[in-house]
Amino acid sequence: MSLIADLGLGFSTALSLTNLFYCFLGALVGTLIGVLPGLGPVATIAMLLPLTFGLDPVTALIMLAGIFYGAQYGSSTTAILINLPGEASSVVTALDGYKMARQGQAGKALATAALGSFFAGSVATLIIATMGPLLAGVALRFGPAEYFSLMVLGLIASVAMASGSVVKALAMIVIGIMLGLVGQDMYTGAARLTFGQPQLLDGMEFVAIAMGLFGLAEICQNLEDESARASSVGRVGSLMLTREDFRRIARPVLRGTGIGSLLGILPGGGATIGAFAAYVLEKRVSKTPERFGNGAIEGVAAPESANNAGAQTSFIPLLTLGIPANATMAMMVGALILHGVTPGPNIISTEPTLFWGLIASMWIGNLMLVVLNLPLIGIWVKLLSVPYRMLFPLIVALCCVGVYTVSNSTFDVMLMVGFGILGYLFMKLGCEPTPLLLGLVLGPMLEENLRRAMLTGRGDPSVFVTRPISAVLLGLAVLCLVAMLLPKVRKTREVAFEE
Repeated sequence: MSLIADLGLGFSTALSLTNLFYCFLGALVGTLIGVLPGLGPVATIAMLLPLTFGLDPVTALIMLAGIFYGAQYGSSTTAILINLPGEASSVVTALDGYKMARQGQAGKALATAALGSFFAGSVATLIIATMGPLLAGVALRFGPAEYFSLMVLGLIASVAMASGSVVKALAMIVIGIMLGLVGQDMYTGAARLTFGQPQLLDGMEFVAIAMGLFGLAEICQNLEDESARASSVGRVGSLMLTREDFRRIARPVLRGTGIGSLLGILPGGGATIGAFAAYVLEKRVSKTPERFGNGAIEGVAAPESANNAGAQTSFIPLLTLGIPANATMAMMVGALILHGVTPGPNIISTEPTLFWGLIASMWIGNLMLVVLNLPLIGIWVKLLSVPYRMLFPLIVALCCVGVYTVSNSTFDVMLMVGFGILGYLFMKLGCEPTPLLLGLVLGPMLEENLRRAMLTGRGDPSVFVTRPISAVLLGLAVLCLVAMLLPKVRKTREVAFEE
């Protein structure tokens, strides 16, 4: 079937009234949580996941995807208006966006962010449509050894994308893998790491852990210093860009889209790294680098294009290999499994309506976000003045209800509270929880493919290095780990995250 016919199937699916409504709902909710720092797409998707049980898988995924890339749009609003990014990927946008707002050019900065994001999202959608089937075809040649090596590479790469110490990021991965092994052994049925608790025989509830680490922990962090959220919003100004403005942002948008699309595929946090890399590149190629950090419109266009392109291309490894590139994609894996869909290379042939419908909905959702963000800026500004002490009880209640409705278990609610406390301690210790969540998702898959590979190799571990693709992937993982441990690379990485 040709690409045009496949996209025709996708748009016919995405343009149904039900899917249009849920696409709009996801984009709206995503923008809202992006504007209101302190929750984030991971915890929001975890809360809303139980509400999607009655929906078709394609409809549920369209809404959840809308929340993800909608949050990328919404977080730029607070980054520009009050110097408070709603998402880590919008930190770089605040450097020049807030300075533009202080100079009375907030409208231009917001318009630049919206238009750059729309263009980048549209290009990223085309990349997914063209590269997805090609990568899926390659993935069909993967066996258990190749999948094991690919997951090892993905987990090691997530360490490079995580902020803080390399050792702490590796520890988070190990903890996540261990948590993923809790429950019954897949072959013998023996209980592992359950400590006599029958509720743990089926494993730990993924939604409860995600909501605790990314929801309750973030609430505790925000309650420490609510004054950090309070800030006056000045005059927004005109949203119209001049011809000179368009000339200045054209190339940064193109370069940011390219960098973000490439880095978004990488595990860990490609959208965040893509935004930083795009900003650094623009500063280096500019003839007037001293303008950056003082209200350069290029400093808004490049990172915003990069983080939105990266957010959407992160769907590529999810849809073609079944491997999440970041914590939000890990939630998407959970959503697919809960709806009876097995993520991986066969999803294009077994679920073509879901695959192409999701791709088409991304373009439609990006268009909706442009329409949403620019006219509703006044409403978002008013929402920023709502005291956090009035928001967090509602968020906590939604977290508890969301976790309970997954399996009707109070044990899972207590589990969420426990991981909320643990997540808060991780923040205090400088440990980023994203690698833990990736380890939790990939842990059972890693074990399954390891044992299957050893069975097919009759217990010979050389099966992982005698198969060419597996050997190359393991070699890349080793090189990545060694490179991160080099003093010069480690210092450069730490400086990058500090900036």
